[in-house]
Amino acid sequence: MKLLFDQNISHKVLKYLSEDFSSSTTIKKENLLNANDRTIFIFAKKNDFIIVTQDSDFNELISILGFPPRLIWFRVGNLSTGSIANLLNANYNKLETFSNNNTLGIFQFIKPI
Repeated sequence: MKLLFDQNISHKVLKYLSEDFSSSTTIKKENLLNANDRTIFIFAKKNDFIIVTQDSDFNELISILGFPPRLIWFRVGNLSTGSIANLLNANYNKLETFSNNNTLGIFQFIKPI
């Protein structure tokens, strides 16, 4: 599964991910740190990445432009880099189902109330 981590998630997340995510990268590694969200969105679409973020900007772009790219949106407050990786690793099967379903655009991790 190819994930593209937005700048609000540390580039160090890659070292905590399982081999299932070995094709993943970060905004930093792709020299997109200063790029606007639309540029990142287009890059993800052209390169078949699922964007991983903690903010709502890409959700808004998907609402306007549709998908792909798809989005994994962490709406759980502040999490450590390791915790983000642990959630992704632990939910790989659900994420794989999501990535294979062309009718779904957003997968959310939501903080319990």
